[in-house]
Amino acid sequence: MRAAVTWFDGGDWRDGAVVAHDSALRLLPDAPTAGLPRLDGVVTGAFTDHHVHLQLVDVSALADSVLGHVIDLGGNPDVIAGAAERADIEITYAGAFLTAPGGYPSDRTWAPDGAVREIADADAAQRAIAEMKDAGATRIKVASNRMAGPVFSDELLRAIVSIAASHHLGIVAHAEGPGEAQRIVRLGFGRLAHAPFSERLTEAEIITQAASASWISTLGIHDEGVYEIAVDNVRRFHAAGGTVLYGTDMGNGPTPVGLNPREIRALRAAGIDGLDLLQALNPADPRDRASRLLFFPGQSPDATDPLQARPLTVDDLKV
Repeated sequence: MRAAVTWFDGGDWRDGAVVAHDSALRLLPDAPTAGLPRLDGVVTGAFTDHHVHLQLVDVSALADSVLGHVIDLGGNPDVIAGAAERADIEITYAGAFLTAPGGYPSDRTWAPDGAVREIADADAAQRAIAEMKDAGATRIKVASNRMAGPVFSDELLRAIVSIAASHHLGIVAHAEGPGEAQRIVRLGFGRLAHAPFSERLTEAEIITQAASASWISTLGIHDEGVYEIAVDNVRRFHAAGGTVLYGTDMGNGPTPVGLNPREIRALRAAGIDGLDLLQALNPADPRDRASRLLFFPGQSPDATDPLQARPLTVDDLKV
């Protein structure tokens, strides 16, 4: 059983076919489509949430969601590694938060045991980063929240960036407090775990950020006031050519375990919609046989709504 379909390759829409075999679905990207029935809708790979905390949610609920990849940005590395081995979706992770002695979130009751490493100097950073890599981490998470305790010096932040690079690990920062997002990016961090929300950035700061860093959105976690600041920053950052990635901080309060409608609405409020929104969701490559295929029933490439996506089923091919 097969049907013609329009599918997303990460940058544009293409024609191909979907085939069902032994209850498994597979995209045939270059298959001829003449004479085939056509699905009424379009297909992508499953979405990515770039900021989650799996120890604070029911991971099993992700199995039936439209997410195919989640990135854990702060947890006990051994626990998260175990969850990744058992999960039905792709899980990559940073391992423990690296923070200054007494820094955020070392004093937070929600932080699981083993989820924080307090780093006093470059030697301690070297040990912690090597530990995270040995535990399977693909990136390092640094907490730099000057509103909630001590933060690293400029010198130590530069050292952490250099050490992470020597281990071929990406690096992402929670930057909170006036001027902190600008400081973090100036010192070499290329990704922020949260779109800046402590203050409205100037136009010059937005331009610098857009040229130097990507932002994970996490707009939906904010209350009124802070929410408006964050959305305004994202709107201007996106307009300046900055890269915005869909991320929810899943586990921060009563967030959905799956696609978050509030986050999607917030991104749209910031002017990110259509193809831009789909790219922020970073769908998996549907040509990969391991990818979960998503179906947007009755929708066209220029009018896809992620909130209407669902897993493609064999019954959908009965057209």
